[in-house]
Amino acid sequence: MMRNSSQFPFILFFLGLLLFLFVPSSSAQLVPAENRILFQIQQFLEYPPVLQGWNNWTSFCYLPKSPSLVITCSGNHITELTIVGNKKSPSQTLKSSTPQALSGKFSIDSFFTVVTKLSSLKKLSLVSLGLWGPLPAKISRFHSLEVLNISSNFIVGDIPSSIVKFKNLKSLVLARNLLNGSVPDLKGLIAIQELDLSNNHLGPKFPSIGNNIVTLDLSNNFFRSEIPNGLNKFNHLQILDISSNKLVGPIPSFLFSMPAIQSINVAKNQLSGALPATVSCSNKLNFVDVSSNLLIGKLPACLGSSSRNRTVINVWNCLSSTSSTKYQHPHTFCEKQAIAVKPPSKTDDDKKKQSTIKLGVVIGLIAGIVVVVSAIGLLIFFIVKKVTRNRVQGYKNDSFAFEKNSTLSKTADGGNARRTMRLTSLGLPPYHVFTLEEMEDATNNFDPTNLVGEGSQGQLYRGWLRDGAVVLVKCLKLKQKHSPQILQQHMEMISKLRHRHLVSVLGHCVVTYQDHPNTASTVFIVLENVVNGSLKDHLSDWRKRDVLKWPQRMGITMGIAKGIQYLHTGGVTGNDIKLENVLLDETLTARISCYNISLPSKVGSESPLVGPDQLTSAKEAEKEDIYQLGTILLEAITGRPINSQSETEDLKLQVETCLAESPSKLRDLTDPCIRGTFAYESLKTMVQIAVNCLDKEPSRRPSIEDVLWHMQYSIQVQEGATNSGNLSGNLSGKVSGNLSNKFY
Repeated sequence: MMRNSSQFPFILFFLGLLLFLFVPSSSAQLVPAENRILFQIQQFLEYPPVLQGWNNWTSFCYLPKSPSLVITCSGNHITELTIVGNKKSPSQTLKSSTPQALSGKFSIDSFFTVVTKLSSLKKLSLVSLGLWGPLPAKISRFHSLEVLNISSNFIVGDIPSSIVKFKNLKSLVLARNLLNGSVPDLKGLIAIQELDLSNNHLGPKFPSIGNNIVTLDLSNNFFRSEIPNGLNKFNHLQILDISSNKLVGPIPSFLFSMPAIQSINVAKNQLSGALPATVSCSNKLNFVDVSSNLLIGKLPACLGSSSRNRTVINVWNCLSSTSSTKYQHPHTFCEKQAIAVKPPSKTDDDKKKQSTIKLGVVIGLIAGIVVVVSAIGLLIFFIVKKVTRNRVQGYKNDSFAFEKNSTLSKTADGGNARRTMRLTSLGLPPYHVFTLEEMEDATNNFDPTNLVGEGSQGQLYRGWLRDGAVVLVKCLKLKQKHSPQILQQHMEMISKLRHRHLVSVLGHCVVTYQDHPNTASTVFIVLENVVNGSLKDHLSDWRKRDVLKWPQRMGITMGIAKGIQYLHTGGVTGNDIKLENVLLDETLTARISCYNISLPSKVGSESPLVGPDQLTSAKEAEKEDIYQLGTILLEAITGRPINSQSETEDLKLQVETCLAESPSKLRDLTDPCIRGTFAYESLKTMVQIAVNCLDKEPSRRPSIEDVLWHMQYSIQVQEGATNSGNLSGNLSGKVSGNLSNKFY
């Protein structure tokens, strides 16, 4: 017993030593300087929710990791800092009730002066934090950085050329900002594997990139050039997305056979010509989208096949012998458009070079009169300078808001119609063909308590899938006889209608008669469930309406327009665009819930998107959608519900009168909830859009592309006024710019 007692102090000492070695001490987790830097970052970011709760006793290196906050330490230094806020990107910022950009006190230069002192950082992610201003060159001070993600902020200006100093950088993500101008030569980033510059205003030259890249996303920018042949050296490239630009020329045939390529998206460009019949495709290639270009001829066999492992989208070209010929333009359309955007040919370039050489020889021969030539040159210089100055002055004095031939007008969709089948980008599961048993399971045998609504097309039930997801199930009883094959073709087209601003279809189930297995009796369509109510709910309830300030209403209406544009691009017209049919998700993103997915009206109906409710002319149906959008714009501006066409015309007349008389009268007509939150020029532009959409003559109503372009202009005006603090509180000054009464 005595021996055991004498060992007891030793045991206690040993246990204490273990505790000292293995239990972290909050005072030793970071060097004091980096501890202070984190508190400075918290202050610079104006105490976002994700960083609240920090105090002098916080053990930063032992904070639990989450999708919004990661702090990783090594050797008492921070090696990874990830902060994800709740401030939306420029394309989404108008859909949230919270302020988006940081206040005018924020200095991006001072911010990065502090952050770059974290000299051991290998991964830095600053996402959706409202950072604004030009990216400073001092960002290159991160000598060890491997991952840099500053997406979904308000970064403006050029990408600094100093960024190529990152010799260890593997991933660079600057997506969803306001960057513009040319991209610097990025071949110096020798380790880069992922580059995402999507959703900016970069261009026009295709950027130079190292050939070790694995993922390249340049979508939704202003790149206007041919696809460079240098891409054939990109042996590691797996995902290529250059959609929604202004790229011209042919699609290089090697693109589809690159050794590692898995996904190619070149949709919504001006690519032309025919693909050679001998084009081969990589076995790894599983997704190709060449839609909305100017392609002609036939698709190569490897792209035209119906392989289960490869999804190919080719609509709205001028292709022949495809399964979707009805969704192609006439051959003459692509010929005319291709001529308009034809890049300079090699022959023309050679001629220019030869002319230059000849000119050099001539200049050499007349070297004796170089003084005279110089004098003529100076004279020409001054003349050109004067002409240019006059043109620039004229451009500045003329409002470009309603310029008919603007090159921006056809890219106003913001790229949201891209990646039709890239379901993960929308957060949606793959499209699924359900069984009747699964439908009964989801709705508890169509229990009446799960009935959400009933209309002319059928019943709508709330349901729960086996993975727990909440969905809506539309039950359509067929009055005419349809073969399951016709309906299957129809549903295949509907399955592609997936977009950020639509309530998307997740799957379907076709039920046939037991005694007539070749005749369908019922179709169940499974839809997303959006739980935040409709736009009508928000404008009718004063508490919800007060949340919808002018920026939020601009964002919602632009989202509706983007959804309409996507539907029109897919040939879906004659939609029911009303306040109650526009749902808002938790971020106040607009989602059109009632678009024209009527079933074929008869056996053998040619178009799977033609239903009995569709208007006789697709063009008329498009213009009717534009009219309905104009009605929603009036309701959003005035806060008044409209119940009939006569009310629409009356309200239109009122806003036109106020628009002509004075800014103060137009302001008085707006919803009181948005007063003080709009720039007058922004409001005026949106009012003018609404008036033009509501023109009595359908042919004079604008196209959805024109509407989107002018909405984007309105947003830019609003952003400029917000940053300068010049909103609608002062309307006494002169309003600049003269907007015409029409878009044309």
